[in-house]
Amino acid sequence: MIERPASILVVDDEPSNFDVIEMLLFNDGHSLHYAASGAEALHYLEQAQPDVILLDAMMPGLNGIDVCHQIRETLHLQHIPIIFVTALNSKEDLARCLQAGGDDFISKPLNRVELQARVRSMLRIKRQYDALEATLELREDMSNMVVHDLRNPLSSILLACNLLQLADLQESQRKRVERIMIAGQQLQSMIDSLLMMAKLEAGKFVLNRTEVDLNSLVMAAIADFEEIAAQKRITLVSCLPALGQQIWVDAIVFRRVLDNLLSNAIKFSLVGTEVKLEVDYPPDRQARIRVFDHGPGVSVELHQRIFEKYEVAQLIKGAAQMGLGLAFVKQAIAAHQGNILVAKNTPRGSIFTVEI
Repeated sequence: MIERPASILVVDDEPSNFDVIEMLLFNDGHSLHYAASGAEALHYLEQAQPDVILLDAMMPGLNGIDVCHQIRETLHLQHIPIIFVTALNSKEDLARCLQAGGDDFISKPLNRVELQARVRSMLRIKRQYDALEATLELREDMSNMVVHDLRNPLSSILLACNLLQLADLQESQRKRVERIMIAGQQLQSMIDSLLMMAKLEAGKFVLNRTEVDLNSLVMAAIADFEEIAAQKRITLVSCLPALGQQIWVDAIVFRRVLDNLLSNAIKFSLVGTEVKLEVDYPPDRQARIRVFDHGPGVSVELHQRIFEKYEVAQLIKGAAQMGLGLAFVKQAIAAHQGNILVAKNTPRGSIFTVEI
């Protein structure tokens, strides 16, 4: 396969400096592009992503430090290596360049050998990053394909359970079928969450917001989990305002958020305790939902990490823990421009609070 020329963006308010860089890098066969100001560079980056940026630190208007800050704050540009090209030579100035997010620097007047070496070094890092990204994307695609393909056999299992429930079964047989059905529904919910999470992470999921009666949504979720809670003799309690309110959310996604929070609370609560779901409507928010459990709780050190994929607060014997439920909740709530946090439930357990 023929490797394409590396794309390099040169940002400098002096066109003659671009001419010098073009001459020094001529033999390397790179594709060079020029921006005469910080604003012009940012506009260019809206249209294309170079492999390396050669950035003048001192420019009128938007200087190189400011441009670098903006690039590093833009998610899809953060990975592009930046080499500061500067006449500054004090250690403090060079430190500012690196603190702003620069990966390297080279001092003026430019030396051919040094410039070529530094550009090649950054290109090597960029190619390693691109290769890693491609590998991760392939792995993610394969995982999503496997998860998606699990739907067909699972649908057959659930259909068989439905047919068995219509048959004349003994009480013990009926209970076994119910357990299979509940387990199958839990697995189906997990598969749907994984697929939805993949779309959220890729930025390809579009929320279908409608007006939703939150009280009705909560009551439906609790009703669906009563049988699962009963297996651990856990009581589900709802504390809802007499008059509910309409909230502007994606009903399917938000219902899955409630399902994950309830499932998590039931899973970790002690036998014979209660799980409470409380709703209120503060003036500065659409709604606030709190789920109280009586489990082992979450240590302060894990209050943020608990929402990361595959993060598990504490291993519980007999409880399947993949560390995906709360990660999905976090992403789904973020897509609704809301937030979620966890606090201690005195004397035991946790309180998960969702604000939208």
